[in-house]
Amino acid sequence: MALANTTSRYGTVTKTFHWLTAALILVLIPLGLIANRLPYDTGEQLATKAWFFSLHKTVGVLLFATALARILWALSQTKPGTLHPERKGETTLADIVHWLLYGSLVVVPLSGWVHHAATSGFAPIWWPFGQSLPLVPQSEPLAGWTATLHIITTRILMASLALHIVGALKHHFIDKDATLRRMWFKTKGVPSVQPHRSKAFAPAVAGLLFAGSGALAAVLTTPEAAETPSAAPLAQAESDWVVQEGDLQITVSQFGSDVTGQFADWTAEIAFDPDAGPEFGSVSVTVAIGSLSLGSVTDQAMGSDYFNAEEFPTATYEGPIVADDDGYRVDGTLTIRDQSQDVALPFTLDLGDGTATVTGSTRTDRMTYGIGEGQTDEDTLGFDVAIDVALTATRDD
Repeated sequence: MALANTTSRYGTVTKTFHWLTAALILVLIPLGLIANRLPYDTGEQLATKAWFFSLHKTVGVLLFATALARILWALSQTKPGTLHPERKGETTLADIVHWLLYGSLVVVPLSGWVHHAATSGFAPIWWPFGQSLPLVPQSEPLAGWTATLHIITTRILMASLALHIVGALKHHFIDKDATLRRMWFKTKGVPSVQPHRSKAFAPAVAGLLFAGSGALAAVLTTPEAAETPSAAPLAQAESDWVVQEGDLQITVSQFGSDVTGQFADWTAEIAFDPDAGPEFGSVSVTVAIGSLSLGSVTDQAMGSDYFNAEEFPTATYEGPIVADDDGYRVDGTLTIRDQSQDVALPFTLDLGDGTATVTGSTRTDRMTYGIGEGQTDEDTLGFDVAIDVALTATRDD
């Protein structure tokens, strides 16, 4: 059997790509449906859900690579012609479906992959090359758009696949021709035909459908459409030093990968005098828990088993500022979910012309605050949580 196509028959390479792609799709779609429907209320359930999603993503990357190889091979080959050239409408529909399938085989796994790279947390891809992609930033808007695009184009893939299968079965059982047989590895009884000539507008129709799906995804993920109710913003704290800009981040390990989140709403009341001592002032910070963005697990983090943002909408950190070996330290108390723990925060200070630039970091144990108590396996969700703060403040004269 020839490896390459001829004007009337598909070669072994094309047939292998066809059936390998079919097998991957028939594994990938059920995996995604199952993973989406699985609960994640307990640690065991979350681990099971993540396992299915990781397998789904890993198979998706394999499908993407296979689809690219298949398309490149197809571009180099002659495509055997249709067995019924006189059926122009049927031939045109088959061409459109084939272009939709080819486009879906690229867009569906690629959109899922970009979504994975644009967010953080939950269900890593099982391979040794990391979880990021070149030129793909960590971006919630990008993650939202690609997630919606992934869903829409998956529907296109499922519809075009169904039409493709129905067409093949129609040819095999109703027309009783060799359309399906000539894609199998035995070539007995396959007639000779003229080379295939695709209608020029078939790829254009498929392209318009994919462009429309991208536009629809953009509309569905605009801030107005995606907006959800949130807690009222915190009132501005009265302070000797006023924070002009700053970042408050946490990082936790999930399934072996670091997940970093950021609080968008927090206030700080700061008193500081570099000439005082042994206490140089004090800090009192209030954080709006609901303002946390934690990648793909943001909603889960707000739930009752974790931060329980509905019942405990704020966290606080307060304590005196004292001298430290490399600068200063806050000997503070961190309170989350009404659970308190002494947490020291060393920080560096660059002070000049009434402006202070502060950078500090510390660590704490989530179990102290009852966050994710059901997650007792550190390989699933790490106990240790890193807290990083960077801010610029000016003296309020």
